[in-house]
Amino acid sequence: MADELEPKAAAMFVVADGKHTAGGLQDFLQRAERTVGALELNFYKRAKLANSFKWRLLEKGVDKPTADAVTNALVMHLLTNSGGAAADSELPGDDPEPDSSGSAKQLLARGNACFARGEYAEALNLYEKLATLKPRNSDALNNIGATLCKLSRFHEAEDYLRRAIQLRPEFPEALFTLGVVQNWKGLYPEAEGSLRRALKSKPSHVDARSLLGVVLAFQGRLRDADIQLGKALKIDPKNADAMIGMGEVARMEGRFVDAESWYRRALAINPSMPGALAALAMLRKMSISDRAWLEGALALAARGIPPTEEAALRFSIGKYHDDIGEYAPAFESYRRANDLAKGLAKPYRRDAHEQFVNDLIRVHTREAILTRPHAGSDSRRPVFIVGMLRSGSTLAEQIIASHPAAKGAGELGFWSNVGRKHEAEIRSGPLDQALQAKLAEDYLRVLAEVSGEALHVVDKALINADYLGVIHSVFPNARVIYMRRNPIDTCLSCYFQQFSQAFTFSLDLSDLAHYYQQHHRLMAHWREVLPPGSILDVPYEGLVTDQAAWTARMLEFIGLPWDDSCLNFEKTDRGVATASTWQVRQKIYQDSVGRWRHYEKFVKPLMSLQQLDD
Repeated sequence: MADELEPKAAAMFVVADGKHTAGGLQDFLQRAERTVGALELNFYKRAKLANSFKWRLLEKGVDKPTADAVTNALVMHLLTNSGGAAADSELPGDDPEPDSSGSAKQLLARGNACFARGEYAEALNLYEKLATLKPRNSDALNNIGATLCKLSRFHEAEDYLRRAIQLRPEFPEALFTLGVVQNWKGLYPEAEGSLRRALKSKPSHVDARSLLGVVLAFQGRLRDADIQLGKALKIDPKNADAMIGMGEVARMEGRFVDAESWYRRALAINPSMPGALAALAMLRKMSISDRAWLEGALALAARGIPPTEEAALRFSIGKYHDDIGEYAPAFESYRRANDLAKGLAKPYRRDAHEQFVNDLIRVHTREAILTRPHAGSDSRRPVFIVGMLRSGSTLAEQIIASHPAAKGAGELGFWSNVGRKHEAEIRSGPLDQALQAKLAEDYLRVLAEVSGEALHVVDKALINADYLGVIHSVFPNARVIYMRRNPIDTCLSCYFQQFSQAFTFSLDLSDLAHYYQQHHRLMAHWREVLPPGSILDVPYEGLVTDQAAWTARMLEFIGLPWDDSCLNFEKTDRGVATASTWQVRQKIYQDSVGRWRHYEKFVKPLMSLQQLDD
């Protein structure tokens, strides 16, 4: 595997040429060829090799010009001599127009060579020329999409990948890269579908299987994730991406020692993996003794890595400084991280979101809610925890899920999918009775799949706050817990957290303030128009200062008797697939109350939210 070749090749070059000059290059290439043997490196494996091999040489003391020259020579040698490269240089027969001149093959080969060397702008130029020459060539379209991903131009990449898949419906590389884009956008069910199609066509596609494991973990399906990642490591025991995925599963399950071991194993294979280095900071509270970690993270972030990877590191660097009380550098790191992510995201449209809230308020009036026909379900099984991101919802869920008669389902995507599929109906009037009945049946089936025989099941997808009118029309007896937290603390915590592209409002303090205002306005409407007793407001600050009293109120509201296990929620053994996975494994603490005061001089756009803290 390529992960095995790269450190061996780097070591061989240093041994072959102790003076670190290009004089031993031919000897090195011959040694590398013998080491590689029958190893086949596809388009993506060659790219991984090129991106990491040079750093190995630099770490071993090879000067940069020599490292560049040797890396390029190795890549071109493998392109010329490996069986996998030969397959890449052949154009598939999906373009009916033949190219007798051979120029198309030359463009493809040159583009692949540039891609493997990390020269993505030039590779893109060559692939675009190829696509102009042969517009129905699926390899050209796929390679454009893959290169755009390397350039962090994900939105553009998706169009080319879909066009490639339209030409070749079971094209595993295009389906895999489309899954990469969908995962980046936070569209996890869609990513799962693309990756499963890729694996159906090519079961040995280790990168697709590894990413599928990660996508399943993000959906809270940790057992399924572990199976897929285990299969990936069986195919390629030194696949660093799969190791990071295993670390993520361990982290979500609260096995932090195991998680750290997986991340460090990945770094041992590839020391230049930003994801693994960033993840280490999320396993515990950092201290001044972690200064070596900081120096390594800063050095890697300065290497000109892709903005998606640099953003992940900057968020972790910000956490390090925040954990040790260095607030100015912490905020600067978080600002840099958000600016990087914002440069890749589609802008948050304030006018569009405000109109969405206006439509919900206009349609779901008290009169409409009281008089509309009801054909849903009278079940009391569903419990919804809603609120802003970072408002304490995971803590509330963990407390309730510690009760023997309750189950925490995590953040189910059911109602957000309903919102996307039926947006026009939701914004124009009440749902018809047939749809209400179908939604009730489908949702209860989902709850049964994730909860077994639990009396109550908690769905803490925070986006459900937008759809409480619809949810009430389907489940009028469902209970809703609304987590509330100081708005500045809430928004600051959002700004300090890396979310998927589904939450682009979190990347800018002014956008955060606007989104919070609209959220506050909509929740005030639901509290006014839904029947009394439907919603319980739970202040985060109250919960962490008087845990027993607020736990008792939540249990009584749901209809559960007291159980002491709810006070020892940190001992509950369950997966938590949110950013708060470490926090809910700790006893109640109050460090986050009033946290914004450390950053008061940096958060002027949020200060107007103080008036909403009622």
